Amino acid sequence: MPDNDSRSGTSSGESADGSSIMIRRLLVIGAVAIASLGALAVPSSAAQTPTLTNIRTGAHEYYDRVVLDFSGAAPDRTVSYVPQIVQDGSGEPIPMPGNAFLQLGMNPAAAHDDNGNPTYTGPRLFTTPALTNVKAIALAGDFEGHLTIGISMDHKSLYSVSTLTNPTRVVIDIGH
Repeated sequence: MPDNDSRSGTSSGESADGSSIMIRRLLVIGAVAIASLGALAVPSSAAQTPTLTNIRTGAHEYYDRVVLDFSGAAPDRTVSYVPQIVQDGSGEPIPMPGNAFLQLGMNPAAAHDDNGNPTYTGPRLFTTPALTNVKAIALAGDFEGHLTIGISMDHKSLYSVSTLTNPTRVVIDIGH
């Protein structure tokens, strides 16, 4: 019996040598691979600079607490007592009540988004009358991924700094 199949013994849509299907498959695989590489190149939100969103305080029996709320990952930080709190860049002293000054530098961190809009909209300097030792808090610098917070106190005391997550917070506990 003669073969009346017009496909000449090949599968549907395939040329006699199968090359057109193979080329299509390679093109699809190549397109998927290129699209996958493009997705890998997009920066993740974890790579974005953490932004300050709020500064809160709390009074406790033996210590005062300062909480810095961040969106994103927690920044690296350095903390030290300084003779006075100064404005980053200009070096101008920030007038703050108290006799001891703690400076907290965070990097990378910012108090503004990528478009320059503030993410922290509270005061740049405020007093803390409800606290025992902590007298005032100042946003002393926000430039090129470096954020500086100053804390003035009645007197030097032991302090601890910790990072909490979900949401991201840097917590400074200062003894009375």
